[in-house]
Amino acid sequence: MRIEVSIPEQTLRLFDAENSLVRRFPVSTALKGIGEQKDSYCTPRGRHLVRAKIGAGQPLGAVFRGRRPTGEIWTPALHAQHPGRDWILTRILWLSGCEPGFNRLGNVDSMQRYIYIHGTPDSEPMGEPHSHGCIRMRNEDVSELFDLVPFYTAVTILDD
Repeated sequence: MRIEVSIPEQTLRLFDAENSLVRRFPVSTALKGIGEQKDSYCTPRGRHLVRAKIGAGQPLGAVFRGRRPTGEIWTPALHAQHPGRDWILTRILWLSGCEPGFNRLGNVDSMQRYIYIHGTPDSEPMGEPHSHGCIRMRNEDVSELFDLVPFYTAVTILDD
């Protein structure tokens, strides 16, 4: 299996070992565009892998803070109580860069930047950039993807 994220198309494609398309999902990447620098709030490009899978068995809409479930389930009312929060919901696929000096190590390390594929509230748009650097997905979609991909699945984030 491998994952390909297209920033221009705002899509995530999952391919099997024979390179056949298994699933295609709409996503939302960074509002600030592409970039690898720490604290840039941009989506990093290049080759990555799924280093950690967090949230197995959690319900759809489960809220995470610091990669730990809070016990809350996202609702519009909870959202209204925390208007500025970057909601990380349902599942987390934590990405690690594979290209030293580009998206791995130093000030460009995707894992140290906490770059995830994760769920987001249904009220957030898909198919257009709105995240703080991560790759956001619908909760049902990220749950499905989480169950389909093993640890160390290759993830390529493309900007063309």
